[in-house]
Amino acid sequence: MTAQLYCFGESGNAYKAALTMELAGYDWRPVYVDFFNGESRTPEFRAINEMGEVPVFREDDLTLTQSAVIQYHVAEKTGQFLGTDRNEVLRWIMFDNHKLSGQIGTARFLQNFIPPEKRPQPVIDFLKARLKLAYRTLNDHLTERNWVADDTFTIADAACCGYLFYPEPFGFDRADWPHIDRWLDGIAALPGWKHPYDLMPGNPSDRA
Repeated sequence: MTAQLYCFGESGNAYKAALTMELAGYDWRPVYVDFFNGESRTPEFRAINEMGEVPVFREDDLTLTQSAVIQYHVAEKTGQFLGTDRNEVLRWIMFDNHKLSGQIGTARFLQNFIPPEKRPQPVIDFLKARLKLAYRTLNDHLTERNWVADDTFTIADAACCGYLFYPEPFGFDRADWPHIDRWLDGIAALPGWKHPYDLMPGNPSDRA
């Protein structure tokens, strides 16, 4: 059975799972969730995921939520992208969840996806300041290495890059972080790589 990933193009968390599957050659298809019109908060969607969020992975009788859980499932099933040190891979996935995605997702949403008059600029500025520390940590870590957690691409790379390919402003400029820039180029050069708006349905011009 072809796996389904409930997702939408603007979701960096869904992109982590989608990118992992795409690069692994996994048999999957996207199922569009109309987040901006409230679909993820409907009773029907919450029956699939009580957390009311994407991504949701469904295959046969298996339903998984949370991007890292889906990534590990795909990596373990295909034998790809696990790396040689599970703890190191998990360490960087957790770094992404707490220091990168957890803050980028909020900063990007507040700066781009709500009406300008409702944007809490002090909160946005606070998140951007905190994110600079995370970018510096990642950039310094990549100074003399090509990948985050191993000598080859792993699901930790797919996690940490989850939001960094998006064009909307959220305080990240690749030119400011040359080692991150080189690393992102390396990911984009992998066979099968696709930009999030090409991999998942929905794009900024379609937002309600």
